[in-house]
Amino acid sequence: MLDGFTQQSFSAPLQSGLQVEHDVYTLGAAAPTVVIIQELPGIGPETLDLARRLHGEGYRVVLPHLFGPLGKVSLVGNLVRVFCLRKEFSLFAKNASSPIVDWLKALCQDLRTNQGASAVGVIGMCLTGNFAISLMADDHIDAGVASQPSMPLNDQDTLHMSADEIAAARQRLDERGPMLAMRFEGDAICKAAKFEAIDKAFNDDKERVSLRTLPGKGHSVFTLDFAKRSEVTEPAFTEVLGYFDQRLKNA
Repeated sequence: MLDGFTQQSFSAPLQSGLQVEHDVYTLGAAAPTVVIIQELPGIGPETLDLARRLHGEGYRVVLPHLFGPLGKVSLVGNLVRVFCLRKEFSLFAKNASSPIVDWLKALCQDLRTNQGASAVGVIGMCLTGNFAISLMADDHIDAGVASQPSMPLNDQDTLHMSADEIAAARQRLDERGPMLAMRFEGDAICKAAKFEAIDKAFNDDKERVSLRTLPGKGHSVFTLDFAKRSEVTEPAFTEVLGYFDQRLKNA
């Protein structure tokens, strides 16, 4: 399933000083680059399909492997794994992001400064959906998509970001223009309250996060439910491509 991908390890410190290392899988050579941050079920066939769709549109795709087996979905097993990675993930943190965001920022910076990326976009999904919003505060990142952002898992009315992170992301989005966020209307994990919280934090005086609610039930817009709900997910993916083309290919 990983034919065509190259593997390397990337190490960077968190704010706590803890040095963290994860494998990173890359498809394509130096070009406008999209970083897909894996969702809780893992880097399964559907995530690899997403990577190949983006690569087919002219992007180098980077997949950080943060937890779980490669090439298959392991929802329950990965939930246990993430609980064990408490120094990197804070599943229930309100008004603060997970420490792994520091590592992801360092990876994106390395792609720009050392690996020839002309521009970098990020896609966060479910567990990592909020990370895409936090990462937009970094000036090495040009575009972001938050798909079904769900954390903190126990409180849909709050964000997995600190006040300082929100302020920094707002400032950068004012400079770049709005990012995208997507969810299904009937999503039981990323509920309407989550989008209301994002809207309140970011869109009080202008649109900084363009919120897209797709009709019907589902959760994983671009992976597990992509083929099942193609009548709404295909147009959503087309919108994402247009957004990335504008922000990354014209950078």
